[in-house]
Amino acid sequence: MATTPGQGPLVGVRVVELAGIGPGPFAAMLLADLGADVVRVDRPGGVGLGINPDYDVTNRNKRSVIVDLKSPDGPARVLDLAERADILIEGFRPGVAERVGVGPEACHARNPRLVYGRMTGWGQDGPLAHRAGHDIAYLAVTGTLGMIGEPDRPPAVPANLLGDYAGGSLYLVVGVLAALHHARVSGAGQVVDTAIVDGASHLAAMIHGMVAAGGWQDRRGANLLDGGCPYYGTYETADGKYMAVGALEPQFYAEFVTLLGIPDQADARKDWARWGELREAVAARFRSRTREEWTAVFEGTDACVAPVLSLGEAPHHPHLAARGTFTDHGGITQPAPAPRFSATPTTVRTGPAQPGADTAEVARDWDVPDLTKDLA
Repeated sequence: MATTPGQGPLVGVRVVELAGIGPGPFAAMLLADLGADVVRVDRPGGVGLGINPDYDVTNRNKRSVIVDLKSPDGPARVLDLAERADILIEGFRPGVAERVGVGPEACHARNPRLVYGRMTGWGQDGPLAHRAGHDIAYLAVTGTLGMIGEPDRPPAVPANLLGDYAGGSLYLVVGVLAALHHARVSGAGQVVDTAIVDGASHLAAMIHGMVAAGGWQDRRGANLLDGGCPYYGTYETADGKYMAVGALEPQFYAEFVTLLGIPDQADARKDWARWGELREAVAARFRSRTREEWTAVFEGTDACVAPVLSLGEAPHHPHLAARGTFTDHGGITQPAPAPRFSATPTTVRTGPAQPGADTAEVARDWDVPDLTKDLA
C-alpha cells in the first residue's frame, strides 16, 4: 500500500481504544504515531485525571467518538467498530468489559481476527486482579521500586514512567503487534493480557540474573547501576544543579577523572575500599563549578558525563534540537514520534482528539452509520 509521507508503517491498521487513563492511552498514542487509525471511544462526561483535553498529547494522532456503554445500544456501537478493527484496547478491571457486553467473546463473535488487548496493573487473574491500584503499588510488589533510591532513604518514586509506560504501555504495544502478525498469518485473533506487574518484573530480567550469579546485592545503593558506584550517579554543582556521571568502562573513567581534575583517583575505580574517598572527591570537584561550566569541560569527550536538565530545558539541548527529538504542534512542545523509520517516517499529524469531535467522520470512514444517530 502506498503511504503518504508522515503516516508511518502502521497505515491501514484500525484500532479501537476504549477510553481510560495511564498506560492504555499512551499505548494507543504510540500506535497512532506509527500510523494506525486509532478511534478513541470516549464516554459522556469524559474520563481522566482532570487534564484539559486540549493539552492531553497522549490523544494526538487519534480520532474520537462518544458512546455511552450504559445505554441500551451503546455496546452494539462498540461491537460495530470492533467488527471493522484489527486491534481493540481496553483498560477496565477484569470482568467489566464482559459485563457491559464488549468483552473478548462478544467481539470475537463479530470479528474472529480481532486482537483484543487488555491493559491492567495486576492482570486478568490472581488474588489482586480485582483490586484497585496505581503504578507505585505495582512497582512495589515486583521488587522494582525497592531498587531505586539512596540506601538510607525511602525508595524514590520514578513518576509513572517505569510502571505505567515501560512495564505497561510498551508491553501492550509489543503484544498486540505480535498478535496482529499471528492473526494475519493464521486468521485467528486472540486476547493479549498485559499486566504492569508482569512487564515491570520482566524489565528486571538482567538484574535477577545478576542476583543469582552473586553480582548484584538485593538492596539499594550497593551496586554498579543503582547509585552505589561513585562513577555512576549524580552530583550537585555550585549553582544547585546536577551532573550525571556514567563512566563505567576503564577508558571512559580515565578520561573522567582527568577532566574532573582528580587524576590521583585513577586507581580507585576497582578498589571498593576507596569508593567512599572517591565519592567525596568527585562531589567536592563538582561543587566547585556551575553546571554550565562543567558541561563545557566535558563537551565533546567520551567521559560519559551530561548535565541533568529539566523537562523545559531538554528540547533546547543541542543534540536533541538537531535530531528533532521534540516538536511543536498546536502550540505544545512535545516529544516527536519514536522510533524512526527510513521508508515510512512518522510525524505528529493532528493534535489531541477532542471527545466526540470525529464521530461523523469515523462513521463514514468505517461505515458505521449508527454512530451518528444521536448527533444533533
